[in-house]
Amino acid sequence: MAIIEVRDLGKRYGPRVAVDSVSFEVAEGEIFGVLGPNGAGKTTTVECVAGLRTPDRGSVAVLGKRPSDVRAAIGVQLQASELPERMRVGEALSLFSSFYPSPVDWSGRLGLTEHLEAEFGRLSGGLKQRLSIALALIGSPRVAVLDELTTGLDPQARRDTWSVIEEVRAAGVTILLVTHFMEEAERLCDRVAVFRDGRIVALDTPSALVSRVDGAARVRFVPSDPLDLSALRALPEVTDVTSVGEQLVVSGSQDLLHAVTSFLARKHVVARRLRVDQVSLDDAYVELTGGSGAEDR
Repeated sequence: MAIIEVRDLGKRYGPRVAVDSVSFEVAEGEIFGVLGPNGAGKTTTVECVAGLRTPDRGSVAVLGKRPSDVRAAIGVQLQASELPERMRVGEALSLFSSFYPSPVDWSGRLGLTEHLEAEFGRLSGGLKQRLSIALALIGSPRVAVLDELTTGLDPQARRDTWSVIEEVRAAGVTILLVTHFMEEAERLCDRVAVFRDGRIVALDTPSALVSRVDGAARVRFVPSDPLDLSALRALPEVTDVTSVGEQLVVSGSQDLLHAVTSFLARKHVVARRLRVDQVSLDDAYVELTGGSGAEDR
């Protein structure tokens, strides 16, 4: 069952087209990722889904209705959220709890318990982000719209937050997640839509997008002794050899690692700090978007 349905969505700001003919569906209980460079139309799209913006064209349905008709069922964590500077964390949680018949306290799982007396204006960027997430989830929403979920969080806090989001999904909440972190998308998302220039250029599972990449294998190492690079390049499995300082980066076919290590063994050279790069969602993202960027919209 599709809990979110977007059909031919269009939105412009004056002469500038922000979103152009975007269509997708999100199944109930799914974590659906929205990826793309700044300016690709991600935030405008999710704000239309959340009922915060009105499309110029097309339609958006959440739970079969207009987003404005089901606001209580949608929790929203925006890219930038503000509260009164002197409002305390505990006060914000109490205020937002009062809006809902069955609020859920996420402060403990998001590491906010020891900051309940802290004023919003004195919080770090990471703590403000955690509070924003807690407020988005406090009303037990059927759908959660999370824009740049873990921006500003340190690596451990980011992983802790991922665990919380997996708990939320396990409870049956459908999540629309905007992110710039490819590791986050690979860890959390069932499917992702990649935006570019206001359009969706790819929509699939993270693993399926990775499989589309014409990815050469890469082996990085520091040779213990000088090597004849022309002989290394002559191996049939090798397509390119470049030097980055003392490190060599060898690209080639999927049999590259065996070919390179066999070559080094014949030359009695040890590969120090050997690393094999796997094709990842990062590679697919760069290929699909061209690495472009502009101001977000």
